[in-house]
Amino acid sequence: MDGNQVFMLRALELAARATGRTSPNPLVGAVVVKDGEIVGEGYHQKAGQPHAEVIALESAGENAWNATLYVTLEPCNHHGKTPPCTEAIIKSGISKVYAATLDPNPLVSGRGIERLKEAGIDVNVGLLEQEARDLNQFFFKFVTRGLPFVALKTAMTLDGKIATHTGDSRWITNEKSREYVHQLRNTFDAVMVGIGTILKDDPRLNTRLPQEDTRDPVRLIIDARLETPTTSQVLQTARQQETIVYCLSGVDPLRIKQFQDMGAEVVIIRDRSGRVPLAEVLRDVAQRGLISVLMEAGSQINAYALEHKLVDKVYWFVAPRICGGDKAVSPVGGQGIERMSQTIDLHNVTIRTFDEDILVEGYL
Repeated sequence: MDGNQVFMLRALELAARATGRTSPNPLVGAVVVKDGEIVGEGYHQKAGQPHAEVIALESAGENAWNATLYVTLEPCNHHGKTPPCTEAIIKSGISKVYAATLDPNPLVSGRGIERLKEAGIDVNVGLLEQEARDLNQFFFKFVTRGLPFVALKTAMTLDGKIATHTGDSRWITNEKSREYVHQLRNTFDAVMVGIGTILKDDPRLNTRLPQEDTRDPVRLIIDARLETPTTSQVLQTARQQETIVYCLSGVDPLRIKQFQDMGAEVVIIRDRSGRVPLAEVLRDVAQRGLISVLMEAGSQINAYALEHKLVDKVYWFVAPRICGGDKAVSPVGGQGIERMSQTIDLHNVTIRTFDEDILVEGYL
């Protein structure tokens, strides 16, 4: 690994510190290098706050003159909540810029690089590009398709069950696996479940981790007829953790007001199928600036989301336990496919273990 890669890796490490905190903005890290030494560094911490390049340049001060800037994403050249980063780079006296990848945002893509070149700065694009794109997979989908990145998380026994025939599901996986799920909640902007999960498990859907720097995801409840009990944990804590309930038209207005009085937002979607259309839910989620959703739903919503090609990635836990039972539920319900040639296949699969549990991660 050469020096340029080392410095860009440092920028990527800095960017990753703000994972789950910058939406709808991307994760960006920047490093200023002079005479082979880092003289300034920074990362974008939250939407509306200074961008990584500005922080790194301020950290470098006068040392930025004739130095090299390594940044994980093309610097912006437009006015948003903050001024263009390109102008700050030009004023600082930076002579060379390495950008890991172009910004997919149509407002930015290529224009930041062009502006820097016009100012006489030597610009190189593509250093550790794949690593940078992987880091910002949420943002890349959001700005190119106008939808959040959706990951489906499920846990099953060795024989493919998510609950016993009586509906008991606590707990399939071990403590380490469950702690990792809380790490995911700490990363994703929102967590989605259906009314079936609410009625069966009464989950809190918050983030419970030992470290202090945590935040709870926005809770998205798919509940066509507003059957969520007022005694449920999600409604009882709706004033402490943002909760949005998606239902169909025709529900009792008094029921809507009851949910609202408890602190939940109710979104009514008009649809004649009798099921809340998840594609429309995801469009609403994106309009709120939430760019990632972790689905922790049951077999029916899982099946619907997979059949409608709404899922980007899966986190599939397998516990070395055998449940049995013809009526015990599997992770994906619905009618299913007719032939093996029709299976939904995963790509870029990775496998890791949490003690005896196995986690399969893959992209669709």
